[in-house]
Parts: sequence; C-alpha cells; structure tokens
Amino acid sequence: MTVYFIGAGPGDPELLTLKAARVIGECPVCLYAGSLVPEAVVACAPADALVLDTAPMTLDDTHAVILQAHAKGQDVARVHSGDPSLYGAIAEQIRRLKADGIDYQIIPGVPAYAAAAAALGTELTVPEVAQSIILTRMSMKSTGMPAGETLENFARSGATLAIHLGIRALREIERQLVPFYGADCPVAVIYRVGWPDQLILRGTLSDIHAQVRVAKITRTALILVGPALSENHGFPDSALYDAAKPHVLRPRVKAD
Repeated sequence: MTVYFIGAGPGDPELLTLKAARVIGECPVCLYAGSLVPEAVVACAPADALVLDTAPMTLDDTHAVILQAHAKGQDVARVHSGDPSLYGAIAEQIRRLKADGIDYQIIPGVPAYAAAAAALGTELTVPEVAQSIILTRMSMKSTGMPAGETLENFARSGATLAIHLGIRALREIERQLVPFYGADCPVAVIYRVGWPDQLILRGTLSDIHAQVRVAKITRTALILVGPALSENHGFPDSALYDAAKPHVLRPRVKAD
C-alpha cells in the first residue's frame, strides 16, 4: 500500500501530468483539496473509488482515512494543488506516515507561479533584468514566517517575487516593496490561475490595490512583482543562442 502525494497543477485538468492522471485512475481511495483542486481534476478516479474533499477535514481526519485504506491494502491518491513541494502541507502528513510505517511517493505538478507566467505570456527570468525567482508568502492568519524571511530582505535582491497568500495584504506589500522596487514596479495578480474564471490584473505597486478592490478579489490569487514583468524594458539576447559565444554543444562560431 502506498500513499501518492500528487501535484494537480493550478486547476486546469489538462495540466495534470500523465503519471498523475494514471495514478489517480488506479487508486481506490482519493483525497483531494477541494478548495484548491476542482472536481474535474479527480474525475479520472475509478468509478467505484472513495473520493473525498478534504477541505472540511482535519489532519486527524485525513490520516484516519489513510489508516483505513492501509488496513485494506488500498493505495491512496492524496491530491494537492500546484506542486506539493510548495506550501503543500505534506511534511506533517509524511511525518505521520513514517511513524506508522506507511510507504509514500511524491508526484510533482505544475506550480502556480509557472502557470501564472504562462497565462501572462512572459518569462520571469529576463537577461540582465532578473535571473532569480523568490517564492514566498505572507503570514496573515497562517503559520508565521521564520526570522529573516521578510519581504524587505527578499526585495534587496531585485529578483522576481512570487507572493502567495498575500492578496489581503497588498497595502503592506506595497509599503515594504516600494523602497526597493519603486512605486512604478510592475505587478501582476493572477486569480484562480487555470480555472474557468481565471482573472489577470496588471498594474504597478502603486495602483494594483485599487484594481484588486474593484475586482473584489479576496483569496486564491498569486502576486508577481518585479521589473522582469515590464513589457517595455530593453534587454540583450540570451548568450545561450549567441553565435559569437560558442559552448560545448555549439563549439564553432559561424563565419559571416
């Protein structure tokens, strides 16, 4: 018996990996985070499978279902949104599985920031503009952030920021980031990326809050911040395909 932690991607069922779809289709028990994973994603579960939305359940509740499945020798598909390695809350589940001697595997999925960049039609690492992406979140009512993991510290890098769980803290995000990025720094808010009601707002640190209020977005949104999001910056071509810069797979420079 194995528990499979499956990354379901951001919401679009077509972004399930082939392996994820196959495993969901083979498991007699399927637990999915219904507040973030649409039913269409787990529609490939067997017709006679036990499929439960874990949104109203506690950790004790979900583990009890897993223990019942373990006693019957049934594999469990534990389906999470995005990629389970990012804010997937799987660490505490794995701890319990290990304590009970239950095998598990992790199947990666498309993370929200990657789906958001695709929806925006942009690259998040632009030559000489930004070559790093920082994935972080606001604490709000969730678990507090470790000391040193602050927006100000991350902002000093000038990297592209992907901020989770921060849509209700836009004023605070603006206050902390403007000194480093400037009030005109591009911002994108992507609401329910990959879902049928996906909504994209583009603006700056100084005006995005007003747009979000008009749109009445209060949850399930990713915030991207950084100069790489600008549509007007000039940047050099990547050295990867530069004819004047040979590398191991292209050792010769073409003559004119």
